[in-house]
Amino acid sequence: MIMASETAERNIVIVGGGIIGCTTAYFLTRHPSFNPTEHTITILEAQSIASGASGKAGGLLALWAYPSSIVPLSYKLHAELAKEHDGAKRWGYRTVHCGSLSAKGKDYSSDTIANSKINGVRDRPGGEDWQKLPKTKTKGVTKNGVPEDLDWFDADCIKSYSEMGTPSTTAQVHPYLFTTSMADLAVSSGAKVILGSVTAIDYTGPHGVKSVTYEDKETKHIRTLPATDVILAAGPWTSHVFPEAPIEAVRAHSVVVEADVSPYAVFSEIGLPKGFGGDLKSRHGSTVSPEMYARPDGTVYACGEADTLAPLPKSSALVECSPSHCNDIISYVGSISPALRRGKVLARQACYLPSVAGGGGPLIGATGIKGLFMATGHTCWGIQNSCATGKLMSEFVYEGSAKSARIDALDPRRFL
Repeated sequence: MIMASETAERNIVIVGGGIIGCTTAYFLTRHPSFNPTEHTITILEAQSIASGASGKAGGLLALWAYPSSIVPLSYKLHAELAKEHDGAKRWGYRTVHCGSLSAKGKDYSSDTIANSKINGVRDRPGGEDWQKLPKTKTKGVTKNGVPEDLDWFDADCIKSYSEMGTPSTTAQVHPYLFTTSMADLAVSSGAKVILGSVTAIDYTGPHGVKSVTYEDKETKHIRTLPATDVILAAGPWTSHVFPEAPIEAVRAHSVVVEADVSPYAVFSEIGLPKGFGGDLKSRHGSTVSPEMYARPDGTVYACGEADTLAPLPKSSALVECSPSHCNDIISYVGSISPALRRGKVLARQACYLPSVAGGGGPLIGATGIKGLFMATGHTCWGIQNSCATGKLMSEFVYEGSAKSARIDALDPRRFL
């Protein structure tokens, strides 16, 4: 028997073309109730698919991530999607080892790293501790030395190593490739992408959501899309679109270095040598904690601590990347890894990560306004938890509630 809701006309608008919006579109097109002759699914993205953090993140997947209510589901779905769509080839999916490394850095400030002079550590007030390691409970047991195949660090620098995850609990994807692939797969099944900035969402009256108005990116014309369901998945920009959303943002810098090394994700704690780079003191004193993820394409992604020095701009196209922040990351990882010290720097970049004001989250589900849903505030685990979020959002839209996981604690109505 076909339910009436399966045949009724629906116009679903997803605001945001990052990983959350794209996986939501993907799972909506895979839901049994999706009827392409009666339902439209539109991703409304201001700039381009994966133009924000989804294209510049690390892409780590872990069963030891948080929140525990959606992590197992999302980790499982990542593996299933990779198997179904050849994710290993298409978006760099693979399982990896993961560990925490304590080391003493060496001062190579007189060397040239990838044609960039190493900048000194500079005082940076106003930062945020956004490393994943302090937020995880599984740190493993400290070993006497690093695994034999983790050979891209200077043995003389290493003080200790702790196993955080194994290939049975940790994996990775290339975020940009994964996000754009999800968008492409959704489009091939009936969704569409429109580039434009939301100017208004009409949800007045007793019937809830009516439409979404936006400025077309190319023509600058103001257009309106009819909508029965609107999903707010604009990451840190969600509060720009819907001011009631309790979403905050911090900026994160990262670099990509050419280095063909063994498949490990490494969380480090590096003690900087006296006089390192000229100025020893940073916000963390003489200790820094960059993260390094080896990728199957012969590169290593490395990121540093987040900061709040630059407020969230109007769009992802206006994000400012600080050269000194990126050069610091290069100098930190180069102080303990010859491979990274000598590798060519392929990218220096910055993005903004969304969090829920006051902690908690992400926010996944109904807002209390009929037809208006929220899927945002995923912090540094957006790529990891994207699949669960997308599947759950498809259930909210088509079935009225979450079916695949119990996520009462993530209900947006608890925070609005």
